[in-house]
Amino acid sequence: MTTPHREAREAREARRDVREVPEVQEVRAVYALVPLPGLTLDVVARHSGLHPDLVRKFVALGLLDARRDAGGRLRFAQDAPLVLARMERLRSGLCLNYASLGVVVDLLDRISLLETALRRSGARSDQQRWT
Repeated sequence: MTTPHREAREAREARRDVREVPEVQEVRAVYALVPLPGLTLDVVARHSGLHPDLVRKFVALGLLDARRDAGGRLRFAQDAPLVLARMERLRSGLCLNYASLGVVVDLLDRISLLETALRRSGARSDQQRWT
């Protein structure tokens, strides 16, 4: 003869057997032992003479390359202040908006590459060809 207590205990044991143990997933944290190379946003802003928000805007518009470290902070190449100073000179000197600034910078970079290729080939761009 079963008692109510015994039935309750058996029901608890049956529930315990049926319960599945959730699978434990291994989570690994990766910590950088050394900081990533590159300049921080504050350093770039200070050296270029621009406000950090304006530097962020240049990054958002794709005019300046940056990557994010593990903490989500922006990291810039060593020449970022020079690139920003060049863009700011072009923007203020030629009264360019941000969209046209990207086009002008791309064109100037292409011209520089073409002139370098001409110099390497030995041809001079200031001389007219015969043929």
